[in-house]
Amino acid sequence: MMLTVLTKEKFNCTTDYALEKINSVNLDKLKSYFDDLSVDPYLEGNYRFRRLSHFKVSSKGLIKLPHSSLFQSKEYNPILGDVVREYPEIDDALVELEDFQKIVLEFFEFCKLCSSFDEIGVHQIRTTTSAQQIGNPAPEGIHRDGVDLVGIFCVNRDMIEGGETSLYQSKDEQPVFTQILNPGDFLVFNDHQFFHFTAPIKVTASERGNRDVFVLTCPGLVAASS
Repeated sequence: MMLTVLTKEKFNCTTDYALEKINSVNLDKLKSYFDDLSVDPYLEGNYRFRRLSHFKVSSKGLIKLPHSSLFQSKEYNPILGDVVREYPEIDDALVELEDFQKIVLEFFEFCKLCSSFDEIGVHQIRTTTSAQQIGNPAPEGIHRDGVDLVGIFCVNRDMIEGGETSLYQSKDEQPVFTQILNPGDFLVFNDHQFFHFTAPIKVTASERGNRDVFVLTCPGLVAASS
């Protein structure tokens, strides 16, 4: 039986996932930074918007690393695998916010338990939906990312329904966890242990809706230098 654990002290990297509510993060300070994301040019439909940066954590705090491209093999991403992807860096003003740093540093506490890497990739992602376009946060389907640890922090859900996030021990089995991540929710899990998927979102009583999240990975999915 899988356990949802709420404290890092009890977190078992081999078997557990953690679902936390980070009440100390002021979400209102983060929301506006999702309004100027660039459209993801690697997906059709112009419904996903994205930035990406990589960080290390030291005794001095959060250190933003030089720009790196994103790369996954087709083993993990059948749609965009083996493609070197370029995304703009996360806004420096957002990186400097204490509320953003709290999220990354909280994720790093799990990384120290579950990974030998001290480098973290942070994906800032808005998925939109309208009457004409369903938003698909995970077009690759049930998948792994090819890292040690994954974290999904929800910043905002606006005028949408759906978007349940699920964890699976096997693609052929029923999920061991399924839940809508609401603003402030932070789901952390071992990428070696669980496959994951987030269902499509649909707009409700508006012309457009959106789901805003940070997806964190340890290590980051960095393209090899040529």
